[in-house]
Amino acid sequence: MATVVNLIANTKTETGLTIRCVEERNVYPTKIKITDKELAQVNLKPDTFHGEWNYTIKAKTKNIK
Repeated sequence: MATVVNLIANTKTETGLTIRCVEERNVYPTKIKITDKELAQVNLKPDTFHGEWNYTIKAKTKNIK
């Protein structure tokens, strides 16, 4: 895991953008089930390249009057 974190952390773009990367050590619960109705509430936008794997979660906008 340290090798992957170091590879990511040492990434730099041609324009000078640097990346910060740390290993996540928290333990999260597994096998949590959500309903189709709950999933429908998430604003998922699939990517054109393998949208089943690559997607953006967009914030829901509130209608302000």
